[in-house]
Amino acid sequence: MNPKKSRVFSGARPTGRQHLGNYLGAINNYIALQEEYDCIYCIVDLHALTTMETTRDLRQNILEMAYDFLAAGMDPQKSIVFVQSHVPQLTELHTILSMVTMLGKLTDLPTFKEKARMQPQNINYGLVGYPVLMTADITLYKAEFVPVGIDQAPHIEFAREIVRSFNYRYNTNCLIEPQMKVTKVPKVLGTDGVQKMGKSLNNHIELAATPEETQQRVMTMVTDPQRQRRSDPGRPEVCNVFSMHKVFSSPEEVESIERDCRSAGIGCVDCKKLFAKNLNAHLAGFRQRRTEIAARPDEVIDILQDGAKRARVIAEATMQEVRAAVGML
Repeated sequence: MNPKKSRVFSGARPTGRQHLGNYLGAINNYIALQEEYDCIYCIVDLHALTTMETTRDLRQNILEMAYDFLAAGMDPQKSIVFVQSHVPQLTELHTILSMVTMLGKLTDLPTFKEKARMQPQNINYGLVGYPVLMTADITLYKAEFVPVGIDQAPHIEFAREIVRSFNYRYNTNCLIEPQMKVTKVPKVLGTDGVQKMGKSLNNHIELAATPEETQQRVMTMVTDPQRQRRSDPGRPEVCNVFSMHKVFSSPEEVESIERDCRSAGIGCVDCKKLFAKNLNAHLAGFRQRRTEIAARPDEVIDILQDGAKRARVIAEATMQEVRAAVGML
């Protein structure tokens, strides 16, 4: 890593093959940050265990996510890419940080309350301590910045609180308070046009889908709910398909679609077909690279293992400072 560059850390839960929401909300940003920062990107399998009742697909989901990251342009020569559990120092730091984190604050966090509502039969210790593990993730690698959307600000501020508590109790400054690097994350609605795109809602469009599968999913997308007939003028500003055109279609096409939609010069079916065509064209290179990468899983595992080896060097240096501050023998 380049000591002259600021360091960025981000982790993503291994949900398997990534979808359009992941791509626009996180992956694109991960790739862009590589040019300016030292980036550490982690597939957080331990975090995933807090909400998983079965781990049957966990290994494959980790690989599928790695295929997507690498195909999108994540470069292991520029960034450290690895699996969270492959760095054992993380759980050591997590345990130590848990000693300076008050339980009441953890159970008061809105994210915990939301998760508890979603899985009332599985409110486990790991779920309560999730923010502490997240803080350990960030601070173990001395990350200065964490790229997140503005809605994640409370998570980063809580991590900063934990760091302050640790540094104050042990009279040290060995852990860095991470700064939030706000990214302009577009709100990507699912095919239902109402809720955020996600696999659990089955309203997603997978990046690695075939062109035919992509078109089928696009054709189910909800457009302007008030437009009942082909002859009705549309309202592009409330149409989810039009919002995607602004990302994947040319400025000339966007201007034409907006004008023709308002005057009923184009129908929703043709609008969707054009979006599917442009989306497939945009993803063609990614899909070809992904197919090639997925055909060599052993090489991907080697990349992840090498990333973990590099991450452990940083992690152990941090832990030596932490152990000394705490007073461990």
